[in-house]
Amino acid sequence: MSRNVLLWARDIIIALAIALIIMQFVKPTIVRENSMMYTLHPDDYIFLSKQAYRFGEVKRGDIVVFHSDLEGENGTTKNLIKRVIGTPGDSVAVRNGSVYVNNVKLDEPYTMDGYTDGEMSEITVPQGGLFVMGDNRQHSMDSRDPRIGFVSEDLLIGKAFFRLYPFDGFGKVE
Repeated sequence: MSRNVLLWARDIIIALAIALIIMQFVKPTIVRENSMMYTLHPDDYIFLSKQAYRFGEVKRGDIVVFHSDLEGENGTTKNLIKRVIGTPGDSVAVRNGSVYVNNVKLDEPYTMDGYTDGEMSEITVPQGGLFVMGDNRQHSMDSRDPRIGFVSEDLLIGKAFFRLYPFDGFGKVE
């Protein structure tokens, strides 16, 4: 009997070690808001790569989760999920329903309405900062709002890369 107990204990320790190693690289997350529709929906279960930017640069189009200063209903700070539109040194503007980066109109087939409401004069993304927007532009609190503004790269939790649930959306997040 003691041999069986040792084998069980060994297997449990190995499983826990594997889980801890995986959790250093991947973070499961549930989408709570509708600001990324139609790309992501409320209650989508996604995985974040926590190490994506340790070895690589943030790229325009990446979907990132970051810490914000906004408070949730329970009084804790909220994490937000948005798409990177501008990286350090980029100029970003909104004119006539379209987003321009470095004076080039973005082709954004991922946006919910295909239209970005409002006008925004050209601004330059500072070093260490990101300009982020939700795909559901009419219902997204993002870098256009002074409460969010430029997002410091230091606040990034990870890059969304895989949707586990719902199963009809199973696969890579783009």
